[in-house]
Amino acid sequence: MHDPTQVKGSHHHDHDEFVRRPQDGVLRVGVAGPVGSGKTALIEALVPVLIERGRTPAVITNDIYTSEDAAHVRRTLDGILAADRIVGVETGACPHTAVRDDPTMNQAAADEILERFPEVDTLLFESGGDNLTLTFSPALVDLFLFVLDTAEGDKMPRKRGPGITECELLVINKVDIAQYVRCDLAQMEADAHTVREGRPVVLTNSLTGQGLDTIADFVLAHEAARPAGAPAASA
Repeated sequence: MHDPTQVKGSHHHDHDEFVRRPQDGVLRVGVAGPVGSGKTALIEALVPVLIERGRTPAVITNDIYTSEDAAHVRRTLDGILAADRIVGVETGACPHTAVRDDPTMNQAAADEILERFPEVDTLLFESGGDNLTLTFSPALVDLFLFVLDTAEGDKMPRKRGPGITECELLVINKVDIAQYVRCDLAQMEADAHTVREGRPVVLTNSLTGQGLDTIADFVLAHEAARPAGAPAASA
């Protein structure tokens, strides 16, 4: 029996099959970052904020062999977001494949959600944990956030990588533990601003909600700045 909250598939698709996502008024946001940086926690904290702002979100997570992230989001958002609006994609390969190189599995998951729930106006795509080269295909999302955390060390922004430099918003998460992991948060933030040449950076604590309103403001302002029918922003 088909489980609508789980998507599996092959990556053997011809890139000529790609169809740029429709301009249907649905805001598509990617969330990427290394393993353990707090992508899932960020989404779990952001969904209630978006709902309070009048949005109707759905979530698509990516894992290589399991749907554990989707299951975690369902448990955390129980009573806040219906379980069937949280879908897990099992990529079967490196996470960047399914969100950057060949996003057809995620596109199919999005199409299925929107067919079942046409009122959804915000889709959050969580990449599986990957390295600093991960970006999202502009055929999949309008903009993407890249999440670092202080436990990775204040050196991370200096490593650059397109995930850090090309994302629309860089998130430095787990600011509350910086003092315990020998992370100079001020230096980390300063370096992030330097390598991003003024593009936005936000400090967050997903457990307390610090920075979540700033992210919601940014995401919704991005949508407001894009006229209906305008091309999606390049990621």
